[in-house]
Amino acid sequence: MIQFLSEGFIQRALLTGSLLGATCAVLGVFVVLKRMAFIGVGISHAALGGVALGLVLGFPPLAAAGVFSVLVAWVIGWITRKGEVSEDTAIGIFFPTAMALGVALISISPTYRQGLMGYLFGDILSVGRGDLWGLVLLTGTSLGVLTLLFKEFLFLGVDEEGAKAAGLPAAFLNYLLLSILAVTIVAAMKLVGIVLVSAFLVIPAATGQALASSVRAMVVLSVISALASVGAGLWLSWLWSLPSGASVVLFAAVLFFASYLFSTIRSRH
Repeated sequence: MIQFLSEGFIQRALLTGSLLGATCAVLGVFVVLKRMAFIGVGISHAALGGVALGLVLGFPPLAAAGVFSVLVAWVIGWITRKGEVSEDTAIGIFFPTAMALGVALISISPTYRQGLMGYLFGDILSVGRGDLWGLVLLTGTSLGVLTLLFKEFLFLGVDEEGAKAAGLPAAFLNYLLLSILAVTIVAAMKLVGIVLVSAFLVIPAATGQALASSVRAMVVLSVISALASVGAGLWLSWLWSLPSGASVVLFAAVLFFASYLFSTIRSRH
């Protein structure tokens, strides 16, 4: 364990994972309450189109994926608010289209396929100091906005019609939440990759929901679950030479099933 913690790249990975894990856990509470898990899956897959655009056009892939994902999320939000197409139908159309665009662009130049693997499955052990400072800024901003507007987002998640009647700018808050969701998902690709990022966004929040009796307790337990998953997942990855992203998500899943079993037993007694 001492050797594990003494490695510089491990220290950066733990700090990066903790920042991203805490952000995903808090955001995941609103995702679970608003039943936006499918949107999270869609954005994570749409991000592939942005990554591909960045790689092919010579832009930073994560920045391109962030802009692309936010724009796609806004289009989905705009279409569903018009009421002519249901949310799940719009997601089922736009996000596979964006992912197909990414696959098509990557296939044009096979030289980009090697770099793509890190975005698909995560490569947090390769995070450098420059990446770390960028993630500190991003996660700090996201957590700041979520904390500042916690009550508003909570009201919107529990009763959107009631929030509108109370005078809250529901449309603006929805677009803001979609933007934070898209940017956080793109940032978390470094941790667990496109394939698994939606799971890491939802599972810690679901663990908190299974154990908590209030929303604030759910947030605290979600963050604890995410941080424990990052620490244990990275240690197991280092110990057994496993993919870091998969190890983090699998440990998070173990925590969820354990919490669900505990909650079920507790409710029976």
